[in-house]
Amino acid sequence: MTKFILSQRSFKPEYLDQMKKIAPQFQFITEIHAKEDWENVAVTIGWQKEWQPLLASNSNLKWVQSISAGVDYLPLNDFESKNILLTNAKGIHKEAISEHVLTTILMRLRGFNEAAIGQRHKKWSQAVFYGKLEEQKILIIGTGQIGQELAKTLKLLGNQPIGVNTTGHKVANFEQTFAISQLKSIVKQFDFVINILPLTTQTHHLYDADFFNAMKHTATFVNVGRGASVDTSALLVALQKRSIAYAALDVFEEEPLLQTNPLWQLDNILITPHIAGMVPRFQQKFMAIFLQNLTSFVSNQSVVKNQVDLKKGY
Repeated sequence: MTKFILSQRSFKPEYLDQMKKIAPQFQFITEIHAKEDWENVAVTIGWQKEWQPLLASNSNLKWVQSISAGVDYLPLNDFESKNILLTNAKGIHKEAISEHVLTTILMRLRGFNEAAIGQRHKKWSQAVFYGKLEEQKILIIGTGQIGQELAKTLKLLGNQPIGVNTTGHKVANFEQTFAISQLKSIVKQFDFVINILPLTTQTHHLYDADFFNAMKHTATFVNVGRGASVDTSALLVALQKRSIAYAALDVFEEEPLLQTNPLWQLDNILITPHIAGMVPRFQQKFMAIFLQNLTSFVSNQSVVKNQVDLKKGY
């Protein structure tokens, strides 16, 4: 019986050939044409809501390889109850997101936001916010691969970033680390606060009104983690009242951001359309993870790279 690798997207022939060499008993497909074929899907690349038959009692799905690093949108409880392995694309986006965040910091420190607004209105004004990178107190919330990459880059540029993680354990390139339970008590001292956390029940609306009220009023909040980690209404109020000075947001609770959303009207915000993680040569980087896992899966039904803890959600 032919087993299927059902994929959310197509891949270059060179990668399809490599899959065939590693797993000749599997057929790569991007669509299901017959009802009974659902039972033959053993592996998926990505996930779609229309794939609910893969969670039925007669399904033989064994492993899901997420195309993204975040997996909060997946039916994790169903995967756990059916003993389905889940791996993610962690690590692929670390350089891109790190560079995105660094760009937002430098734009803020060199007054690019004010300059862009001035250009739009043909207004010549040197009344801009500016600062020196190495003097900024930067807090990176999330010390995984992306956070570590960003911390390494900032350190090379003379900054001494501080990190926040679950327990406060030490991580390379961070001057100091705190436990997430200490977050609201320490945030007042920082000029830039950067969220890179995954979305879990613990991090949903972690950034609420109390959090923004605890921040320094001249501080910048950057979110390249998950939109639902932020209480959008609370952030809107904080920006409108200038409780915080500025925000750079790449992710939102609802995407795409509606044209009627009042965030668009603010002059102290940078909105990017969920592009921080876009990387060149994505397929090459993704397949470096998937093919390694496929080799292991064919051999002994296990995976060796980026397995997700279904209870923790990351």
